[in-house]
Amino acid sequence: MKNNRRNFIKNLGIMGTTGLLMPNIVLGNTQENKNIMTNTTRPKVLFFDVNETLLDLTQMKKQVGKALNGREDLLSLWFTTMLQYSLVTTASGQYEHFGNIGAAALQMVAANNGFSISEKEARNVIVNSLRGLPAHPEVKVALAQLKKEGYKLVSFTNSSNEGVKKQFESAGLTDYFEERLSVEDVGKFKPFTDTYAWAARKMGVKSEECMLIAAHGWDVAGAVWAGWRAAFISRPGQQLFPLAPKTEIVESDLQKVADVLVTYK
Repeated sequence: MKNNRRNFIKNLGIMGTTGLLMPNIVLGNTQENKNIMTNTTRPKVLFFDVNETLLDLTQMKKQVGKALNGREDLLSLWFTTMLQYSLVTTASGQYEHFGNIGAAALQMVAANNGFSISEKEARNVIVNSLRGLPAHPEVKVALAQLKKEGYKLVSFTNSSNEGVKKQFESAGLTDYFEERLSVEDVGKFKPFTDTYAWAARKMGVKSEECMLIAAHGWDVAGAVWAGWRAAFISRPGQQLFPLAPKTEIVESDLQKVADVLVTYK
């Protein structure tokens, strides 16, 4: 009886200690997360994803939706199919321009929904819809602020070199960036780890000195798993991948990300 009483008190003490710790566990305030949140050293290079992160895709979505017989409900399926086959292409040791994969995905989604789009028509739709996109309203002011604060800004996209060049010229973003990097030059799409490693080497910095700023959970996850730091812009419809490591900065637009970064020393 005495042993049972002793064990009960001992277990109660353990539960009491656990109870004190539980709020931290539930709220995510583990030591690991605390370290991430208190890392305020400046990254040497800020890498920016382009489509949706910097550029507003509303216009593109309308054009793609029109090509899909007005089925705008198929846009998410088209985009995930495009991403899926970019990964399939890289995993198979192949490379094809992202726009061409997007056109092929458009043909596939159309065929699965009872209508057809020719290869030429699909490519024209994707090329025309991706070019001429405007920047999100806060982007230019935020980029100017970061550049004034001494940050090195580099774009880093799955789009082709020619494609992003024309996008930046059209949106008036060219002068904000010191370098434009395209996966075309490495032949592997993000989020493959080799692709982030290549970008770091290209800029002459270590992985831990890089920060990716992106509005796609898969891109942020890939960067963090590659040893980079990351900031996530939670554009409408975008979410972080719950199984990925915690992201250092999470904000609703680029200006809010910039406001955090300018406080770093």
